[in-house]
Amino acid sequence: MPALTHRAERAPACIPPDWAGVGACALPVAAGAATGLLECHALVLISTGPLLADIDFTSHLAGPGTLIWVRPGQALHFDIPGSASDPPGDATTVVFRPGLFAPEELPGLPPDDPVGPARTPLVLPDPAVFRAAMKHLAADTEGPPGRISAALLRHQLAALLLRVRLLDGAGQDLGNVESRTFERFRRRLEDGYPHSRRVEDYAAELSCSVRTLTRASLAVTGRTAKQVVDDRVALQARRLLAATDLSVAEVGRGLGFGEPTNFGRFFHRETGLSPGQFRAGFADRPGGIPGPRQAVD
Repeated sequence: MPALTHRAERAPACIPPDWAGVGACALPVAAGAATGLLECHALVLISTGPLLADIDFTSHLAGPGTLIWVRPGQALHFDIPGSASDPPGDATTVVFRPGLFAPEELPGLPPDDPVGPARTPLVLPDPAVFRAAMKHLAADTEGPPGRISAALLRHQLAALLLRVRLLDGAGQDLGNVESRTFERFRRRLEDGYPHSRRVEDYAAELSCSVRTLTRASLAVTGRTAKQVVDDRVALQARRLLAATDLSVAEVGRGLGFGEPTNFGRFFHRETGLSPGQFRAGFADRPGGIPGPRQAVD
């Protein structure tokens, strides 16, 4: 999936251009293609299919008329069900960079929120409307760059995203204290999980008690606050092990583990596998782990 994954050599045509922040590309699907990390948002509308989509290690069978919204940083793998010789399904893909819209710019829809609408593939009631809008947007990305063109693309994309929001109003109900507390905790966790796995640290930053965070987490997710933190760290570890060539030690250090053995124990406790065993499950796909990239300590 070179068009949608983090690679050392990216496909420029499928990365949103700087002048617009919105782009379009064909979806290159190959049977058993390597898992990769998404650098941008991608709206993928399946026209013919079906298509197997693994998003953050959860498999979805997407048929015609299904819209998939993949967020930046998510682990992504597409495959063709059935015979490897079957032709890939036809899809229209629109990509856009994070931060394109301000948090409050689209009513009820912060686009960069990882738990926003269409977290799972969305079967559209009228896919022809979306298909026409996405193909129109894709065609407009081929026009001359400029302020007017950029504004046009942003408005078209905003209309698409708001349509998704109307169809799928998924998200936390913030009508009670526990939900609001958990939402603040979740947002802070997205920034803080590489640095701290201590619930006490998040409670102090949010000026509340550990008991308050735990009560809110249990009410919203059925998981304790500590489990929510560990779930987020384990997810990022799986992403990096499956889709980058960072060593196990580098992955552990990037997530705040000073010793590889501590990271190994944590990962085994959370997943039931050692980091090496987990990674081995992704190395036999054609292309394997994406090619060399700069390690981040």
